[in-house]
Amino acid sequence: MDDGLSPLLHPARPLWQRLMAEAISRPAELLAALDIDPAWPALAAEKLRDFPIRVPRGFVARMRRGDPLDPLFLQVWPSPREAEDAPGYTADAVGDLAKLKGGGLIHKYVGRALVISTGACAVNCRYCFRRHFPYSDALGSRGHWRETLASLDADHSIEEVILSGGDPLALADDKLAEFVAALEARPWIKRLRLHTRVPVVLPERVDEQLLGWLNATRLQKVVVLHVNHENEIDDAVVAACAKLKAAGATVLNQAVLLRGINDSADAQARLSERCFAAGVLPYYLFVLDRVAGAAHFDVSESQAQALMKALAARLPGYLVPRLVREIAGQPAKTLLPW
Repeated sequence: MDDGLSPLLHPARPLWQRLMAEAISRPAELLAALDIDPAWPALAAEKLRDFPIRVPRGFVARMRRGDPLDPLFLQVWPSPREAEDAPGYTADAVGDLAKLKGGGLIHKYVGRALVISTGACAVNCRYCFRRHFPYSDALGSRGHWRETLASLDADHSIEEVILSGGDPLALADDKLAEFVAALEARPWIKRLRLHTRVPVVLPERVDEQLLGWLNATRLQKVVVLHVNHENEIDDAVVAACAKLKAAGATVLNQAVLLRGINDSADAQARLSERCFAAGVLPYYLFVLDRVAGAAHFDVSESQAQALMKALAARLPGYLVPRLVREIAGQPAKTLLPW
């Protein structure tokens, strides 16, 4: 998590940390960087404090200049519509808090446990289902690993540990390696899963230090990326994915279906093709989690189902993601028929 100091005061910081510290954090700055009208409507400043803007400059460089309807820009721009009340949209859209244990551990599914490792992200996506999550009460980073591991020790049925957040790759490698070493010492744990958007928005994060501990672990490794649009994948992201695969990770993608961004069969087909060309297998396509502030991104289930039929008619089966919704209290993701 950034400490607010200038990157110049941290010459020993890895490149990715310096780039995170330099991320755009003001709406006016983002509009200026993209030559968009400075009067473009934004969420009121007092509302924005609860979930501020944060966008790495490398991700901004993939956006179309002068286009406020660019699909990458729309994912990070704080629209005034975030302040609208929408029935059924809540702060805890997927029921995380009811399952939260000590050390940031969430145990909702058989054999798997998720660890809220940090509240930090490289990018603040405006549809994020954890945008209201009380991270300060639930962090699993260094000072909390003991409590997290105690929770794992109490249940040997947990074979897979999922690091989430925030974004686990916003943590320094020494903290991650410390936790992974502790998991390796527990023989009943077989798999490590990382849910991360960082290699997409900040591919410089996939460096020698990260690859070092990832290569060395005995655990089977799954990296689940979060790419919503083909334009998010540039040459640097392709190279980062290749490095993750070379380190022995299975690399998957889960996307969110977002109105005006990727809600067409054409957009989804291009996303699947682009992911696969980068060595990433489409995994899930989520209908929107109903989190307060994100209702303007919603696509109806009937529209999603029609989209999936069109997608299946034009792509081989291994490029068609599973259409799912996460429903609080259910024992697994809910597959939606189409």
